Amino acid sequence: MRRTLRLVLVLSAAAALAAPTAFAAERMWIGFHDDPSFRWVGDRASRIESSAQEGATVMRLLVHWNRTAPQRPTRAANPFDPAYQFGDLDEAIRTAQESDLEVLLTLVGTPPWANRGRTPNVMPRRVSDFGLFASAIASRYSGRFAGYPFVRFWSIWNEPNLQLFLKPQFDKRGRSVAPRNYARLFAAAYRGIKATNPRALVAMGETSARGTDNPKGLRPVHSPGRFLEQLAQASPRLKFDAWSHHPYPFRPNLRPSQKVRWPNVTLGSLPVLEANLKRLFKRRSVPIWITEYGHETRPQDTFGISYAKQAAFVRQSIAMAKKYPFVKMFIWFVYQDDLGQPWDSGLYTRAGAPKGASASRFAAAARPLDARNPVLRFRRGTRNPLVNLYTRRFCVGDAEGTAIGVTWRVFRSGRLVAVGQQASPLQSTCTIRVRLRGFTVDRNRTYVARFELNDVDGVVLTRRLTIRGV
Repeated sequence: MRRTLRLVLVLSAAAALAAPTAFAAERMWIGFHDDPSFRWVGDRASRIESSAQEGATVMRLLVHWNRTAPQRPTRAANPFDPAYQFGDLDEAIRTAQESDLEVLLTLVGTPPWANRGRTPNVMPRRVSDFGLFASAIASRYSGRFAGYPFVRFWSIWNEPNLQLFLKPQFDKRGRSVAPRNYARLFAAAYRGIKATNPRALVAMGETSARGTDNPKGLRPVHSPGRFLEQLAQASPRLKFDAWSHHPYPFRPNLRPSQKVRWPNVTLGSLPVLEANLKRLFKRRSVPIWITEYGHETRPQDTFGISYAKQAAFVRQSIAMAKKYPFVKMFIWFVYQDDLGQPWDSGLYTRAGAPKGASASRFAAAARPLDARNPVLRFRRGTRNPLVNLYTRRFCVGDAEGTAIGVTWRVFRSGRLVAVGQQASPLQSTCTIRVRLRGFTVDRNRTYVARFELNDVDGVVLTRRLTIRGV
């Protein structure tokens, strides 16, 4: 009790901070997908830290089931079965946590033992095997085991509308089969994840931007729209938390605002995708996660764009995404070019040199949209509102239930209207709840709440919430 009291007293000595102006846009989780940079190179920890310093709040990683479980586990639902190989993934997630980053894990790839020795893009014989794997990994990162961080965001497979990643797309008679197969894969994984990590958010889709829907083509693929329509037809009541999509332009030199006709979907045509998601699944809204987007550069790629144009497109693409209220995540592919990654859309060259102003443009666009500082709405007259704060960094050294000292101040038009202090227990989800006692939300008023938080080890975080009365 004395330690907790000391924390609060130390915080009370801090001077009140000036209130910032109100934000014009909602927040998004913004970050990078770059497995080589964040998992396998020698300076991976510094790259993760640098991405966080440049405005990233989330990191996407692929989890290849075939590599993680090269041999059939004896107890597939056990997250610590010795057949599982999670070493580099454990390290990457822990390192992300040290930089206050959330993580999105995308599960993909069938091991040979699950599909009679076929390639990783071939469906497993039994989707229940995939469900058990999803259950195991979600349990490992559920926050229940010391040293294994909670993972909030998940998605299933990668570009399943392409035969490159999910085979077959059509049967021998030319009939579409991939959407129905993917629905089965997703349902098994969703059930497995939610069973062991119910607070996880699981996205469906991970669709590529385009496809021909031609079963006799050289590379049979589905367009994202037709894939979605047939998936919904196969499983109209399928449960999911978001739809994930890769709205790349059809050519790297095309602007982010490029619009294409449905059933293909680029960044400029995301409202059409949203409208179809609501129609097909009979929902009032469906969150969309942009889990891959980018523009390749030259001279790294013959068809790429100049560094100056990439910097401009970084800013434009994020600006477009934030205008869509249904977009909750934006992930750029990749952070830094790598010899083992043929897609040269990084903000840095292979040697680590910045590509012009691309990194600084990313940072300038990302920082104001930090999802750890959300916009919250409360009914007019709400007294003592309860807010939830993302405090990922504290989970590095603090166990669930550890007291976190909090000093909060609420401002309206730059004037301090409420202040308070308390100690809140750290949740297994790396969040804390704070009750703003003595504060009442008025209708049509916008407030800014500033928080200073620290733990007994001296780790300090700041958060800033925008509160609107409705």
